[in-house]
Amino acid sequence: MPPSAVTSRASSDRLHKLGAATSGAIGGAFGIAALGIELPVSTTLILRSIADIAAAEGEDPRHLDTKLACLTVFALGSTRDKSDDAGESAYFASRSALATAVTEASRYLAEKGLSKGGAPALLRLVALIASRFGIVVSQKTAAQMIPVIGAAGGAMINTLFIGHYQDMARGHFIVRRLEKIYGTEPVQIAYEKL
Repeated sequence: MPPSAVTSRASSDRLHKLGAATSGAIGGAFGIAALGIELPVSTTLILRSIADIAAAEGEDPRHLDTKLACLTVFALGSTRDKSDDAGESAYFASRSALATAVTEASRYLAEKGLSKGGAPALLRLVALIASRFGIVVSQKTAAQMIPVIGAAGGAMINTLFIGHYQDMARGHFIVRRLEKIYGTEPVQIAYEKL
């Protein structure tokens, strides 16, 4: 379908960011136990946002070529550097590390309490931040803060990654739109000059 045949409209970037942040917050609060549910949800939100941007740039999201282009955006690395071939895996690694840290800290706290020497990094961070503000951190307070930190971290990670993929999608689909109008070679020459 030619670009002019698809009705162009603004994408819902903020709505998708809010959904991804909410998903990350809920998943982050429950640690590794929620990872199997939260990752597919947040990944779907990111892909849905990419498809929404494609539609806003005149693509038909029902068309196979557009669907493949959306997957291509998700598979692109985080830079144009050839050595960066794992941009998308950073998202999964970040989410997994956060979930693991929250779960380990919660388990440690439940088994051994809050001790200075052997506490996992997340617990030490909570204690250090609290001491800076003159707050005495009991085991109960630390246990209550871990899900909050996990939720904030999950929301932040999801927001950063969806923003990154939205930017990449916008660039990718603008280039595709321009190629349909002017041809591949002139667009590629103009891109290389940038």
